[in-house]
Amino acid sequence: MSEHDQLGVPAAPEGRPTRSERVPHQAPAPGRADAEAEAEADRDRDRDRDRDRDCDRDCDRDRDCDRDRDRDRPAPEGGDAAAPWSDRMLPLLRTPTAERRLAPDPSGAEPPGAAEPARVLDLALLVGELLLASGEAAEDVEAAMLAVARAYRVHPCDPQVTFTRVAISYQPGASEPPLTAECSVRRPAGDYARLAAVFRLVTEITAGGIAVRDAHDRLVAVHRRSRRYPARILLLCCGLLAGVATLLVGGRTDARAWLVFASAVVAALAGDRLSALVARHDLPAFYQFVVAATPAAVIGILLSFNGMHLRGSVVITGGLFALLPGWPMVAAAQDGLAGFYLTAAARLLEALYLMAGVVIGVMTVLYVGVNNGADLAAQDVPAGAVNPPLQLVAAVLLTLTFAVLLNTEPGTLPAVMLNSAAGWTTYGVLANAGAEPILATGLAAGLVGLSGQLMARYRGSPVLPHVTAALGPLLPGSVLYFGLLAFVRGQPEVGLSGMGRAAAMAMALAIGVNLGRELARLFLPAPRPAPPAPRPAPPASGAVRRSGGRHRR
Repeated sequence: MSEHDQLGVPAAPEGRPTRSERVPHQAPAPGRADAEAEAEADRDRDRDRDRDRDCDRDCDRDRDCDRDRDRDRPAPEGGDAAAPWSDRMLPLLRTPTAERRLAPDPSGAEPPGAAEPARVLDLALLVGELLLASGEAAEDVEAAMLAVARAYRVHPCDPQVTFTRVAISYQPGASEPPLTAECSVRRPAGDYARLAAVFRLVTEITAGGIAVRDAHDRLVAVHRRSRRYPARILLLCCGLLAGVATLLVGGRTDARAWLVFASAVVAALAGDRLSALVARHDLPAFYQFVVAATPAAVIGILLSFNGMHLRGSVVITGGLFALLPGWPMVAAAQDGLAGFYLTAAARLLEALYLMAGVVIGVMTVLYVGVNNGADLAAQDVPAGAVNPPLQLVAAVLLTLTFAVLLNTEPGTLPAVMLNSAAGWTTYGVLANAGAEPILATGLAAGLVGLSGQLMARYRGSPVLPHVTAALGPLLPGSVLYFGLLAFVRGQPEVGLSGMGRAAAMAMALAIGVNLGRELARLFLPAPRPAPPAPRPAPPASGAVRRSGGRHRR
């Protein structure tokens, strides 16, 4: 019997040492530990390599997205960066297409893709459509379209604007077919708030900070935006325009003058409602003006029949101020002076048709009234400065109502009224000094155009909102009325002379405004615009950028 059996301890299996015979525990060999540490380090390096590879893919993807966004962003125009985009584009428009210099590409930018020119042309076309529909001159519309196309490096392109058509064409290469986009603009009307919004957007585009899709979305929002003033305010301004015109022409503040003022307001409101009723049946604008001119003539005839010696002719003259197509005549003359003869002829013909509607509506009533003994005799020359303080206030108020009817932005109204006060003061001083009314009108309009250009350039806004309404007090309403009255009385020579003087004064207005614009562009210093916000630089070759988390390489 063994020792284990004697002690009662079970024997170990064969080939396995007992507890007392086992070797004590020893540390692993140094070579084995180094091998495990090296394997763990290799696994860490593999994980880091995989993570770096994933980060590189993310960086490449982000870099591609940045390149796509940069491709859609406009490039700043070279040359005189301090000049507004309109001053930079006008010389290009007056240069043949083949001789225009190309817009410089920004460093590192890729050429536009195949789908980008179509989007840019569509954007430029929408800009031209909104500007033309808002009452902008044809040359300024083409300048805006050209500025948008060149800002996105789509050139050479050729914008074309006529009275109701806007088009732009782009020639990608000598052997490639051209791309052309065009649209029609129906019934353009003065909307200076929309005009100012589009002008500011074009300024931002030429500064180089808006992608094509974002600019298109903003233009669509501008197109859908409603007018700033409610219908009641517009109706009230329509009546006040005619009433204030009676104070401007009459120059009196007695009780009879205020009765004439109230009669002119009622006549203008009645004419506006009748015109809206005719327009509801989709009749042409000619018949709307015929109907709108009738109430003022009827009330003027009725006032001339009483024994209170009320001047019915002043009521008719105030109604003519409210109905004269002021901005179409100014825009037509500007287009003609700029070389857009087709557009100028179309706009002038439109203004003549509207004037013919006013003439027919007034002359029909005047013929009936004069043949029944109505006394419409009045002074046969336009009033100068009979009562300078009153007439100055009336001129400013007339400008305010005119600007509201043109949907001018509220922030622009003080500048417009200041410009109107300067123009009417100039006209009054020259008229009282014995100057011819046509010369006085032209010089006053030149001052209005020059100061309007100065205001617009330093406010970064279009010129028309600062000029068109300010010319309202200078419109030849009284001259036109006395020409019509001479025709009714059987004096065709005097009537033709009056109509010719009215047309000459309207032409003097347009030439004065255009001359002031050209003088401002040539001699006035251009304000330096604020530099656009810098775009983040692309990552360096050894840097890694991730959209989330942190990583060090």
